[in-house]
Amino acid sequence: MKLVFASNNKNKIREIQLLVSSTIEIVSLEDIGCTEEIPETADTIEGNAVLKANYVTEKYGFNCFADDSGLEVDALNGEPGVFSARYAGEPKNDDNNMNKLLSNLKDKTNRKANFKTVICLNLNGEQHLFTGIINGKIIDEKIGDNGFGYDPIFVADKYTKTFAELTIEEKSTISHRGIAVKQLIEFLQ
Repeated sequence: MKLVFASNNKNKIREIQLLVSSTIEIVSLEDIGCTEEIPETADTIEGNAVLKANYVTEKYGFNCFADDSGLEVDALNGEPGVFSARYAGEPKNDDNNMNKLLSNLKDKTNRKANFKTVICLNLNGEQHLFTGIINGKIIDEKIGDNGFGYDPIFVADKYTKTFAELTIEEKSTISHRGIAVKQLIEFLQ
């Protein structure tokens, strides 16, 4: 089975390809000739996943799935949430986003946060949503060189290392994206 993943993020594509069986080939937007930036104008993570999946299905006619993810920090009323990738403004920059988040949390004692991923699957005319959430906390400094986004400042509950200290294989088994992808895979099998 060939499924378009509505992304050109090589890290996400590699992470997901590791989780799916070899009977499912994950194809990127670039692979189908989609070079335009798909608008992410919804005010929820779920809404953006649906927008991206519908864009590919409607414009290119492929079965596909799209995800949207965000970091939700309790002390910041769920920020950065749907704005996680561009929290510090344009152009999107992981270091600037982390610096802004750490600055906004400077005087806060509650460091609880969660990563949330929603995957929208458009398959044979039907739409299905899968949600993965991993709870954890934001630490005071960046640690680790793996991963992307907020990985260097996020430690999942029951772990002592940041997501950026874990290998991609370790992270993909426990992460929000990993949880949602497992639901997707179980559905496809």
